[in-house]
Amino acid sequence: MENFFICGGNKLDGSLEISTSKNAVLPILAGCILCDKQIVLHKFPKYEDTKNMLNILQSLGAKYFFQGDSVIIDCQPISKREIPMELASKIRSSFFSLGAILSRFKKAKVAYPGGCAIGARPIDLHLKGLKCLGVKIVDKHGYIYCDGTNMKCGVVSLDFPSVGATENIMLASVFLKGTTKIINCAREPEIVDLANFLNSQGAKIYGAGSSVIEIEGVKSLNGVEYTPISDRIITGTYILATCMCGGNVELTNVNYENVLALISKLKNNCCKITYKSDKLTLVADKRPKCISKIDTRPYPGFPTDLQPQMTAFLSIAKGTSVVVENLFESRFKHIAELTKMGADIIINDKAAIIKGVNELYGANVTCFDLRGGAAMVLAGLVAKGYTTVRDIHHIDRGYYEMEKDLQKLGANIERIKEI
Repeated sequence: MENFFICGGNKLDGSLEISTSKNAVLPILAGCILCDKQIVLHKFPKYEDTKNMLNILQSLGAKYFFQGDSVIIDCQPISKREIPMELASKIRSSFFSLGAILSRFKKAKVAYPGGCAIGARPIDLHLKGLKCLGVKIVDKHGYIYCDGTNMKCGVVSLDFPSVGATENIMLASVFLKGTTKIINCAREPEIVDLANFLNSQGAKIYGAGSSVIEIEGVKSLNGVEYTPISDRIITGTYILATCMCGGNVELTNVNYENVLALISKLKNNCCKITYKSDKLTLVADKRPKCISKIDTRPYPGFPTDLQPQMTAFLSIAKGTSVVVENLFESRFKHIAELTKMGADIIINDKAAIIKGVNELYGANVTCFDLRGGAAMVLAGLVAKGYTTVRDIHHIDRGYYEMEKDLQKLGANIERIKEI
């Protein structure tokens, strides 16, 4: 088991390039299944989740190899149509492969997906959408059996703008004759990136980024070289880290529009943010101020994946803040760990009421999920004394060698093995 050992109190200073988005790459990897020609993905991020997704492609018969920071993928040899339990249990995004396998082979068998324990993330929207396209589905023994022999284009109206369901239905519709329409679909930047990736191969997908997407079926896709977007959640994490610790940081490979929900909350707070081209410069020299209320919402609202980091930020802000988590009922597990460090936080149903304290103090804390783990690192960076963050394998799912990023900015953080 590996932990982070942090000596808090250092200001952050320097420049850092933001890596490629985990949540963009995962559905793009699933999309590779659709193409029987070579695909090259540049700036490929070696998070644990993306490595697990490559293992899933390999289990289906695909081949891949790395060349510098790129990965070359050949899905032509794919012959299997099943994602086994041992692989699916490691990563929720394994379920994205269902739509792609059905689109190419008309039949699929996929185990229930795993991932962070942050609450119920039902797959009923995925299955309802596929049924609208004529897929016959049987659920038994922990597997979803799908028969898409009679798949056809259609209209899918989602009860909730689910990112995963939108991506799955998009992938399932690429080869269907006619036009498929998804109503009340997710609008996240990662949805747009998946559409851009598929369109660069010859797909005809319109409206990504809006609440209605239309997919006009094509017969085949071409190989492509593609660079996915940068990670807006990592960007937000390091913005909040700088605001908490103070300092002067330049982040490159940033899409400013994708982090506006966070930046809008930080205006007139403790920092000055400037942006030019793909560079964001952040100067923080004051104690954070409270934010009266933050509600997590689907994009373009405040992202749930930044809620734990924002909670850590507000724990040292002057005044009282309220954070309401509307998407996942178990995404407050990090709060008990923050209280070990001196935070003053009360949970009332979906709301966290945060009374900012002057200082946090180092402690032994545990990661329970990916973003909650990132929040504990941020708390450790600003805390007085030493902090040990345990079970950091959760963090490795979506941050590649996080400690090295923070070391570049002057943080005193080390990865250590527990004996």
